[in-house]
Amino acid sequence: MVVARVLICEPHDDISALLELVVRRLGHEPVPFCGTAVEHIGVDAAVIEPGEADGLRLAQSLRAQNVPVLFTSIYPPTDTLLQLRPAAYLVKPFPLYALERALEQALGQLLPAPAVAAI
Repeated sequence: MVVARVLICEPHDDISALLELVVRRLGHEPVPFCGTAVEHIGVDAAVIEPGEADGLRLAQSLRAQNVPVLFTSIYPPTDTLLQLRPAAYLVKPFPLYALERALEQALGQLLPAPAVAAI
């Protein structure tokens, strides 16, 4: 299995910990947001709360690099956010399987398929 690096940008510690748990459970590496996009070059996807200014700037930067972004917010999507073409927009509270499915779909379009051994 190919391990992806998934950036988590969520201002609430409890929700951030839950998102990191979901990413780990899928076999990927969660990368907590540390305050600047420059530190996160090389992530394969991101889960972002776009309601914070840092989240929106980060999403814009990552989308400019063609990195898939999944938004998780208590607010419905705005035109500004939808113009970033997120891989998913999940309104809190959402079932964790919805995040798992959206993340795997976003990563599946980027990561190479595992090699199949001939028997």
